Amino acid sequence: MLAKIGGIFTVVLIVALVAHGCQQSGKARNEVKYSMAEERGTLRTATFAGGCFWCVEADFEKLPGVVGVVSGYAGGQKENPTYKEVSSGSTGHIETVQVHYDPSKVTYEELLDYFWKHINPTDGGGQFVDRGEQYRSVIFYSTEEEKQLAEKSKEELSKSGKFQKPIATEILPLEKFYTAEEYHQDYYEKHPLKYGYYRRGSGRDQFLSTTWGKESEAATLKKAGNYTKPDDATLKKILTPLQYKVTQKEGTERAFQNEYWDNKREGIYVDIVSGEPLFSSLDKYDSGTGWPSFTKPLVPENIVEREDRSFFATRTEVRSKHADSHLGHVFPDGPPPTGLRYCLNSAALRFIPKEDLEREGYGEYVSLFTGEAHAVKK
Repeated sequence: MLAKIGGIFTVVLIVALVAHGCQQSGKARNEVKYSMAEERGTLRTATFAGGCFWCVEADFEKLPGVVGVVSGYAGGQKENPTYKEVSSGSTGHIETVQVHYDPSKVTYEELLDYFWKHINPTDGGGQFVDRGEQYRSVIFYSTEEEKQLAEKSKEELSKSGKFQKPIATEILPLEKFYTAEEYHQDYYEKHPLKYGYYRRGSGRDQFLSTTWGKESEAATLKKAGNYTKPDDATLKKILTPLQYKVTQKEGTERAFQNEYWDNKREGIYVDIVSGEPLFSSLDKYDSGTGWPSFTKPLVPENIVEREDRSFFATRTEVRSKHADSHLGHVFPDGPPPTGLRYCLNSAALRFIPKEDLEREGYGEYVSLFTGEAHAVKK
């Protein structure tokens, strides 16, 4: 990751990387995580290159269904290359990760979609601050099926109009994968400060935020209608501290100082954890409370109500069915036709504008905002 960074950033990063302590083996931790799946014979492996393998490994570790990620090298000629050799660009290898996943929880197609949303697929000369062929993006396939799915996915991305430049990511057969030195495994966990400094300085997150917004994490949270809740360790990685506090610890955000209290755009609101659809802008109104309020759920079966006796009062708590996220409360002081006020925390929700519903997999709700259906709702 140090190659051709240049200037002061290079000097500071090199100094930061000099000292590092002993950590538990990342490879050993990965082996523990997926050994049971291996024993069942259900584990599969996918191989991707997307620039800095510290970052690609960290991103894929967040995805539910992924049980282990290993950093390494692929695509070159030399046997057992070292990091120094690969980063010099002299061996033909590329920084690569192998993703071990459970296909009953996440499909290869979903891995591909997630991969596209965590790289710059139009950059053929490297990725972000890391320049050179050793940092270019590649999908390595091990079977003919993987090759066909990768080519189809690339073609769909190319035709989507998301990028003005052609897609430069290559699709190549995997011949040999070499595991990188122990120092590089789980780097983001072993050296969070150094990793965070590198990641911020690389420009990766800025590009992803500008290009995809929250869609880069949407792939983590919603998978083909299979609304699942990641484990707690994953939640702490993919949620902000406020989102975690609200959804997992029944917290409450500040009134009038949250993302959606005054949002007037058309679209739907889904669970920030699972992606399950919850409420629609067609049923949203200004309750004057400073929190997003709705008269009824979009999908009633995704709403669970529980008695809440906290703070010396009896209220009705509202939670999501699949993720069991704390959303807020419902009160009997709302406007017609229901007379209800679902008072929610923005931090528990993700808003999907009507123009993005099809692309994000919520196409069945597009009709709510078009034609006669929209007129009736209004």
